[in-house]
Amino acid sequence: MRWRDYGESSNVEDRRGLGGRGIAIGGGGIGVLVLLVAAMICGVDPRQLLENLPQEQTQQQPGPASNSINKPPDENRQFASSVMKMTEDVWGQVLPQQARVRYQPPKLVLYSGQTATACGYGQAAMGPFYCPGDQNLYLDFAFFQELQREFKAPGDFAQAYVIAHEVGHHVQNLLGTMDKAQSAGQNNRISVALELQADCYAGVWAYYAQQKGLVETGDAEEALRAASAVGDDIIQKRTQGYVVPESFTHGSADQRMQWFTKGMQSGQMSACGALR
Repeated sequence: MRWRDYGESSNVEDRRGLGGRGIAIGGGGIGVLVLLVAAMICGVDPRQLLENLPQEQTQQQPGPASNSINKPPDENRQFASSVMKMTEDVWGQVLPQQARVRYQPPKLVLYSGQTATACGYGQAAMGPFYCPGDQNLYLDFAFFQELQREFKAPGDFAQAYVIAHEVGHHVQNLLGTMDKAQSAGQNNRISVALELQADCYAGVWAYYAQQKGLVETGDAEEALRAASAVGDDIIQKRTQGYVVPESFTHGSADQRMQWFTKGMQSGQMSACGALR
């Protein structure tokens, strides 16, 4: 991916190394299992995970900022800022043209360990997430290490897909899709539909990034590998040894790859469907 000379977004806040209040997980083994599964799924909805967790004061031990596949911290920030700038440029044109809605960029918050959000306290174990309450994306670079080491999905375009997926949730928020989903009530079918549409929007971004000459040979495969790795069926096989499709919240590996591909091949938001 050609990102180094692209420029950087000004909508990035770096909180790495700052302390905060911890989260105490209740409910014994079930609570731990839920957090473990969420930790391995990209784009967990913090409203479902954070707001219902009991909280207590805990002591946070300061530690070094996490690095992405051994990159220096400044390069981590430069990479994330460049990807954010790409998403701003693409959606700044695409959203008004295709949806007649002005694009208002979100802020990317970089943190290490845990941080406060309008949706509750976020932890690195959750993976990257979007909070509609403050319209911020939250990212701990430790997830990129896990993406490479545990999920076998290396590459800068795989990491860019993760960011673009969360930006896809922001697009949903701007369009009112998240409000519509919330009013329909929280259920797995709606959750899966939201996540797959966000994957498709990430693909729309990738289409225009390709048009700009930013996508290199093999990049699409990196993104597809990442999308597959965080499919619910793959996660469940790893964490509990069997698959329960009725409990899916993000979609299967095949579904996530298919919806990302829809967006990347067409460049059209209409290909991503409507929430039903």
